[in-house]
This record gives sequence, C-alpha cells and structure tokens, in this order.
Amino acid sequence: MSERTQAIIDWFSGAPLRVFVIVLIALVSHFLGNRAIDRAVAKLASADLKPGPGVVVRQAERARTIGTVLTSIYNAFVWVIAVGMVAAEFGFDLGPVIASAGIVGVALGLGSQTLVKDFLSGIFMLAEDQYGVGDTVKVGDIEGAVEKVGLRITTVRDVHGTLWFLRNGEILVVGNKSKK
Repeated sequence: MSERTQAIIDWFSGAPLRVFVIVLIALVSHFLGNRAIDRAVAKLASADLKPGPGVVVRQAERARTIGTVLTSIYNAFVWVIAVGMVAAEFGFDLGPVIASAGIVGVALGLGSQTLVKDFLSGIFMLAEDQYGVGDTVKVGDIEGAVEKVGLRITTVRDVHGTLWFLRNGEILVVGNKSKK
C-alpha cells in the first residue's frame, strides 16, 4: 500500500470516523428516545387513571402535551451534546463557550422571564387539570369555550365568536363552568 493511500486511510479513521460515529449515535439516541417517549405517552394516554365521564379524553390530551415537552427537551439535550462533541473533534475549545453560555443564560433568563413564566404556568395548569379543550371558562372579563390548550397560550372563543389568546402566565384566576 502506498504512503498516500495509508495517509488517506489514517485521515478517515481519525476525526471523520469519530464525527460519523457521534452523529450516528445521536441519530440512534434521537430515534430510540422519541420512540420510548411516544410509547410511554401512548400508554399513559390510554390508561384510565381517574374514572369518570370525559376524563380519559382530557388525560390523553394532557399526556400528549407533556410528551411533546419531554420530546423537545430530550432532543435538545441529545443534539447539544452531539454538536459539542463534534466541535471538540475539530479542535474547537469548548471551555470559553461553556463559560459564556452561563453568562448568556443568565441574561436570557432575566430577559425572558415572561416566556418562562408562561411555560411553567402551562405545565402546572396541565398537571393540575384546571381546564381542558371544550370546557367553558371565565378568565377575567373573557368567558367562552376553550379551543386549544398549549404550554404558553390558551385560546378561548367567546359567545360572540371572538377568539382570545391568553398567555398562561397572565391567568391568575380562572373559573371552570364545566367541572362539577
């Protein structure tokens, strides 16, 4: 084997091979993690944890919403780690990036308090089952049927047909006329 061929083989068995393995492991982890979360959510959504009329539908919706959050967090975790490992393979020093990420994280955290507040309120609202799609609710001066429940925003259509977008972090008091 010539020196040039040996040099090419050595180069490919170095950083490119390690990058390929990192990406392959990230893809497999992404697929298997998403599948595991989907299976757990499907099992949780189909379980009759709390007997009662209409409760299973609400449990299924809550499980799917929480599953979406878990999938997003898991995927972000896997790909941030993979990108960091690939960058390290190319000789990129991650120490300053990690240090500055802490500072940027604090700045973003302070700047996006309302967004975080909306998401946390949405998670607790779903976990506590305060209301769901189809419920008739009264939030402040707005009264109507809940059309969509998300982690950040809840949409309510009033009797006049107006669709209201309510940030979950701003909902301090809610009356649910559908719950008995």
